[in-house]
Amino acid sequence: MRKVLAGLLPAVLLVAACGGGGGGAAGSGGAQEATLTLNWYPYGEHAPFYYGLKQGIFEKHGIKLKIQAGQGSGKTVQATGAGQTDFGWADTSALATAVENGVPVKSIGVYLQTTPASVQFFTEKNISTPADLRGRSVATTAGDALTKTFPAFLKRNGMQESDVSIQNIDPAGKMAAVISGRTDVLLGFASDQGPTIKEKAGKDVSYLRFSEFGLNYFSNGLLAGRSLLQKDPELVKKMVQATQEAWTAAEQDPQAAADAMKGAAEQLPSPTVVLEQFKTTLTLLHTDATKGKAPGVNSADDWKKTIDTFQQTGIIGKAAEPSAYWEESVAPKG
Repeated sequence: MRKVLAGLLPAVLLVAACGGGGGGAAGSGGAQEATLTLNWYPYGEHAPFYYGLKQGIFEKHGIKLKIQAGQGSGKTVQATGAGQTDFGWADTSALATAVENGVPVKSIGVYLQTTPASVQFFTEKNISTPADLRGRSVATTAGDALTKTFPAFLKRNGMQESDVSIQNIDPAGKMAAVISGRTDVLLGFASDQGPTIKEKAGKDVSYLRFSEFGLNYFSNGLLAGRSLLQKDPELVKKMVQATQEAWTAAEQDPQAAADAMKGAAEQLPSPTVVLEQFKTTLTLLHTDATKGKAPGVNSADDWKKTIDTFQQTGIIGKAAEPSAYWEESVAPKG
């Protein structure tokens, strides 16, 4: 697997000011070096990790953290399972697919428990319900989780794929397609593309969120390879504790958390967009079962619902027990 997945990790975009490499080596002051690979280039959703670095939260827990950009959840999950990164931040659908294909990786806490999956469009399009999508052109990316779950979203709202015109476009091109008018809407995360489109086009953007129209499932969370879970469970526990503390602190001061991302990457959106992205992310942290609990605390019932949804939508062929995907023994508590 290491040979197959060699070269998957993207270039490092940010190294914590304290430096350090990966692999759990001891750093200055006794802190362990660890790498975290994101699902994509840094954007507002990732603010808690940068805030945690700035506030010394990871260092306090004995971790010298290095953050790396990702190139999609699928690659991040595979790299985490192969031990090419200590931890990953990726979509649960990509995790479930990888586990079914034998990749030795597990979730150690899903943070975005309400999916940010949505249909996005300029408000002037006068789209307010899924039925208004009939006859519209939809920008999607072939093979991603959104494309796989969109038919289920349509079906739950009395429609089918033939009611819309699907246009497969690369991830970066979807926004350009909507801005130029080449497509009416796009499929994306409410915590990602929308604020950027609004800023670039100078027009209001609206959403049909899957979660508000009958289809919810787990999205992004923290991952670790089975090898690391067995070899160094203490490092995993420290990372879990530090991540939960960083997200809790960021939730209490969104502006400071967004500001902490300054200089994270050349591709980073403007400060206004980063803040809006993070504020939207904060609306996705819980389900009814976890309201009032700390970020990252998961419910076994929510896991079962998510797994069932993935099976029904064809993301996975066979549903397994939550323990196949989620290492509850080290997951966040509180």
